[in-house]
Amino acid sequence: MRAWPRAWRGSLQFRVIASTLVIGLVALACVGLYVGERMRDGLFDARRDQVLDESARSTQQAQDTFASSNATLGPDVRRLLRDVAQSQRTGTSGEREVFLLRAPGQTSPVTGGAAASDGSLIDVVSDDLQLAVAEGGQHWQSVGVETDDGRVEPAIVVGQEVQVPVVGRYQLFFLYSLQAEQDRLDFLQRTLALAGVVLVLLLGSMTWLVTRQTVHPVRRAALVAERLADGHLSERLPERGEDEMATLAHSFNEMAESLQDQIHRMEELSAVQRRFVSDVSHELRTPLTTIRMAGEVLHAARDDFDPATKRSAELLQTQLDRFEDLLADLLEISRFDAGAAVLDVEGRDVRDVVVRAVDLAGPLAERRGSWLRVVVPEDRCVADIDPRRVERILRNLLVNAVEHAEGTQVEVTVAGDAHAVAVTVRDHGVGMTADEAEHVFDRFWRADPARARTTGGTGLGLAISLEDAHLHGGWLEAWGRPARGASFRLTLPRRAGIRLASSPLPLVPDDSVAPDPVLDAASRPRTDPAALPDLDGPVGTATSPTGIRAVSVHVAPADPDREGAVR
Repeated sequence: MRAWPRAWRGSLQFRVIASTLVIGLVALACVGLYVGERMRDGLFDARRDQVLDESARSTQQAQDTFASSNATLGPDVRRLLRDVAQSQRTGTSGEREVFLLRAPGQTSPVTGGAAASDGSLIDVVSDDLQLAVAEGGQHWQSVGVETDDGRVEPAIVVGQEVQVPVVGRYQLFFLYSLQAEQDRLDFLQRTLALAGVVLVLLLGSMTWLVTRQTVHPVRRAALVAERLADGHLSERLPERGEDEMATLAHSFNEMAESLQDQIHRMEELSAVQRRFVSDVSHELRTPLTTIRMAGEVLHAARDDFDPATKRSAELLQTQLDRFEDLLADLLEISRFDAGAAVLDVEGRDVRDVVVRAVDLAGPLAERRGSWLRVVVPEDRCVADIDPRRVERILRNLLVNAVEHAEGTQVEVTVAGDAHAVAVTVRDHGVGMTADEAEHVFDRFWRADPARARTTGGTGLGLAISLEDAHLHGGWLEAWGRPARGASFRLTLPRRAGIRLASSPLPLVPDDSVAPDPVLDAASRPRTDPAALPDLDGPVGTATSPTGIRAVSVHVAPADPDREGAVR
């Protein structure tokens, strides 16, 4: 029974057959009830009319016998009653039982008693029937007669008054059995039930055959579609005949052929594109090296130039750096597209990687007026990672956060559980909409195309970071709201092969529920790097080579060894 709901939901053929059988059974039951009632009423009415006519003639014959009798004494009258009862037992439609009973309230000086063909059945004549006959006319009543084997047979009792010499009015009753009609009715009902069962089986078989001819091609088409979706582009439906299913198969095959052709073209175009990007990136390495050498010479001698030439040398050096970063990112993206990217996995404490990435982002944060606050757990967060790729992810997230923080604080939080390690980077800057958060990892995508890249980004950093996270089997997610900042969460499995189900850190910050006021760039609070924020635990300070103090690291709870490592 528990499998039926699954079959109902998962099989169109089962639903059609079950619905057809249920509707057919209900229709046959209604027709059977109607036909059975009609047959029963027809048999009963015909037999009743026959019994009434026959009993009326028999009553008249008995009355004629009583009228022609010369009995004057009690014994003669009793003998007369017995003779009439026995003579009337046989009728035109078969045997019947006859009862002669004194009418209710009738008295006479001569006692005639009662006469019956079978005295044991006198009790089937009810008092109500006797009272109805006493009022005059012919009356009948349906009764049940118990047989010797304990069965109850249907019967009908018909009564009418007669005048008996000397003793006065008597009531003559005839008991007719309806068992023959009941047997005929049972036979007809069994025949009807058998015909109904055969009809239901025939209906179910026809429905199964029709639905199979319809559903089987659909199932085959679904199977071929699944094979196509799995990459087996050469799968086709067999085309047989010229009916609608053959037309469907032909159209499906044409669609599959067109899809296969388009996919092959796209694969070839993608391969050409990847090869083009890789070739161009490699070919540009040599002229770029030459240009960089010349640019470094000019940049080193810029103090000897006039102001315009000096500025040009500085711009040339900056754009060469951006160009070199772009080439490196293009090469990395081409490796991901070609499936050639590999992990150099080792067991590392993610806290060390985070602190190193924060230290590298410190000078940029100082220039932009932002403070980097790092919260790391006391326990080690060891995971199987590629430190170079994870550090690149964190560096991209930190640069992106500092660039859009607009002088506000950037918070980096690290946490871990038994299965995963997570890092969140939260800024309180301009933020982004939910739609922008869905596209933030797209290549070369910007929320505002007119916005200048002040940090020299290539537009591929977050896309590469997402590929690096997927290469680890992890997640990289983004959340943001306008004027309320943005949050990026990196979740990595502790061991290779673990399928992530949850993250130790929430993506949506706790302070995102309360509405923040919308501030413009001029009124947005800015962070003074010289003023350390108040922390509720030990604080370590990471000092950059330039002496800039723009990073605070918070270890909760206290861990002297960890604090020394931060320094």
